[in-house]
Amino acid sequence: MQSYDGNKGKVRRRWAVLMLVCAAEFLVVGALAVVAIALPSIGEDLRFSRSGLHWVISAYVLAFGGFLLPAGRAADLWGRRRVFVVGLALFSAASLACGLSGSAALLVAARAVQGLGAAVVTPAALSILTDAFLEGEGRSLSVGFWTGAQAGGGASGWILGGFLTQTLGWEWVFLATVPIGALGVLLAPLLLPESRDPSAPPKLDAAGATSVTAGLALLFYGLTREEEAGPASLSALGPLGLSAALVAAFISIEAHVGHPLVPLGVFRSGALVGAGLVALAFQATTNAPLLLCIFYLQEVVGLPPARAGFAFVPFNLAVVAGSFLGTRLTGGIGARLTAACGLFTIAAGVLLLTRITPEDGYPGVLLPGFVLMGLGVGLSAVASTTGGTSALGNEKGGLASGLLNASAEVGYVLGLAVLVPLSAARTYSVAGGVANPPDAALVEGFRWAFYSGAALAIFGALIALILIRAKATADNECYALHRSNRQ
Repeated sequence: MQSYDGNKGKVRRRWAVLMLVCAAEFLVVGALAVVAIALPSIGEDLRFSRSGLHWVISAYVLAFGGFLLPAGRAADLWGRRRVFVVGLALFSAASLACGLSGSAALLVAARAVQGLGAAVVTPAALSILTDAFLEGEGRSLSVGFWTGAQAGGGASGWILGGFLTQTLGWEWVFLATVPIGALGVLLAPLLLPESRDPSAPPKLDAAGATSVTAGLALLFYGLTREEEAGPASLSALGPLGLSAALVAAFISIEAHVGHPLVPLGVFRSGALVGAGLVALAFQATTNAPLLLCIFYLQEVVGLPPARAGFAFVPFNLAVVAGSFLGTRLTGGIGARLTAACGLFTIAAGVLLLTRITPEDGYPGVLLPGFVLMGLGVGLSAVASTTGGTSALGNEKGGLASGLLNASAEVGYVLGLAVLVPLSAARTYSVAGGVANPPDAALVEGFRWAFYSGAALAIFGALIALILIRAKATADNECYALHRSNRQ
């Protein structure tokens, strides 16, 4: 029988694990927001073309989304702590290279490596977390902290990015993360337990990993090119077509290989598929509207970057609040209803944004809209993460978290690729094709994107209600699937 002191020690170790993996997630999520505010200064110093500046963001997202699945499986095979340390070390080294970059090409390359490091860290960290906090032993609460860390990374990114850029220079938005990452690398062997999937094959499915990584990367690249060059351009259609072919090849490989990277049977789990689609939906319906609100605040209202960054803090604080509310709701009414409530709340918040005018619409429109959107994201994120990581059992946590994060990255890019061009097309139509459209035309374009985003959020909520089963039924399904995977 374990002593009281032994139980206290176990609790302390679990909270140390939680703090370290949440700190790592704080860094990799903040790496997107912190750079967004610094983009004008980066473009001026390194002589980026206006059309090429987005690659500072896109290179990170491409690598992050493309490598999530093999990274999650590698964590199951080779050890979650080991893979976590490698990823965090790679992220920190790439951050240093970003800060020391003297050219546009070098910065974009270093950002891609930084995204690769983030892709290695994220599924390993989430697997470590869910392995430390089992069902009924604080799983939902720990996932709430995880979601809060993601929101905190976004919130601090806006603020710190503006502060560091204005006081020390854009280089420090990268350099400031290096000592934090290095400290995490040193502490990980002391604080984190090692774990892996005992049923995993002795080696990684190289053909499957190559095809799915290339397919996802080409998907993200094609969607990015679609936003820049238009949906009918060869530079967009070519990568998208090749991506579809590679995904088809991946499915064929996984159906015939002895030890697949992703056993196709996992997609029979409605809980996992539904959780992945919820992750895709809340990313697609919030990131693009938030980006358009940045344009609105700076180009229409005329706020400087630092003040514009502060304007988004209520959204991130609401995500934190929503994540803790989501832990209670998920434990009470289940992931299905919590995810649907979250997406309906996002839809309400995005619909509220349609009331913007060419004048300052922050206090009465953007602020309550951001709060609703943030609450919805917190609810949806906790529900999808809890439901998805539970679907395959603890042993395959890396696979489940890789699939969930890959779905979220697809949603991130898909939302930008659909809603931003839609806004631009509407603005172009209203303004009659003039080079510098008036504020009223810009606002009308933003509204169209907001209406579309709200409709997508409602559609995602309906999918959650259909695919994610009721709590008791889902638990039985997960248990049966887990047993079949072990046999």
